[in-house]
Amino acid sequence: MGTGRLPTLSRVQARRVALVAQGFRDPRHTVPTMRTFNRTLARTAVLQIDSVNVLQRAHYMPLFSRMGPYDVGLLHRAAERSPRRIVEYWAHVAAFMPVDLWPAMQHRMRRYREHGHAWMGLPERRELVSSLLDEIADRGACTSRDLDDGLPRTKEHWGWNWSDTKKALEYLFLAGRLAVAGRNQHFERLYDLPERVLPAAVLETPTPSPEEAARELVRRAAAAHGVGTESCLRDYFRMQPASARAAVRELVETGELLPVRIEGWDRPAYLHRDAALPRKVHARALLSPFDPVMWERSRTEHLFGFRYRIEIYVPAAKRVHGYYVLPFLLGDRIVGRVDLKADRRERTLRVLGSFAEPTAPDDTAAELAEELRDLAEWLDLDHVDAAPHGDLAPALAAAVR
Repeated sequence: MGTGRLPTLSRVQARRVALVAQGFRDPRHTVPTMRTFNRTLARTAVLQIDSVNVLQRAHYMPLFSRMGPYDVGLLHRAAERSPRRIVEYWAHVAAFMPVDLWPAMQHRMRRYREHGHAWMGLPERRELVSSLLDEIADRGACTSRDLDDGLPRTKEHWGWNWSDTKKALEYLFLAGRLAVAGRNQHFERLYDLPERVLPAAVLETPTPSPEEAARELVRRAAAAHGVGTESCLRDYFRMQPASARAAVRELVETGELLPVRIEGWDRPAYLHRDAALPRKVHARALLSPFDPVMWERSRTEHLFGFRYRIEIYVPAAKRVHGYYVLPFLLGDRIVGRVDLKADRRERTLRVLGSFAEPTAPDDTAAELAEELRDLAEWLDLDHVDAAPHGDLAPALAAAVR
């Protein structure tokens, strides 16, 4: 750290701090256990959920990136069995969060209860909400499809349909009047009453004040980031700017956050007081497009010199790197990217394109091939096939052979 008005972190130091905070220095266990899962979740704080399944659903991947091959049943146990450790909520976007954050989200839930969204304005829709709550109380956990098929209704009076049922359930979920008990085989949410999902101790915890809740969210964001700007910290839990700014200021006053500068960044940054300042990081991981390291694209570009845009919604002819592209982390740098697809019928992990960054070391292809083999084994695939697309493709094809 340098001298001057504020301590300065070099860009290399800052990204190493960030990687350690995210768990990339934690030793991988031969057989990851629930203790391993808990440690990893403590690093990431949340796991973003996304339905894209071309490779593996988003919430499973950050755990693999940090823990290595693991039994996905660990996540299902944590989310669906008592005592639940994680629960779905709109914590970043749709995400799993530790159950003990439920009280800190009460103010967010209250805003939805009080203001809802434009869809909730009509009296008949409020009647639908009441009917759905009664139905779930009687029947137990249900999907929107279950309720759409089962609710008595008339088109003339309500005009109910699947869409309105789903919208009402999502409103109740955002408002905290329903919680998610799990997902079915079609990845549909199972909605249930919070008292049948969350541990009693969590529901009995007093709701913190808005200021206390904001401080707790910023505190966890700072621990997960290691170091970041106010914008980085605010984005982690998608907080309101004013409440995040006040929380940052208060945590600086208490010494939990230490103001610093990051080389080349013209905005103030904040180092968590418990953040490690490692000399080296020896990581090797494929990062999901929805990994916390990749959330704030400008942060990723600044710390790693890596420009990334997800191209799922880009027409195929206009894609630069591919449909579902994962950055490859090696050491403390992102050194390449691969467009991946799990071909389950042919039991093959297909590398549709592979690309090296300008600073990629000579062993990038060999290290990437090893990581792809681990990924294929975890996904219960037998082969890795590298297509001849991208500047890294020839070396990678030779390495996987």
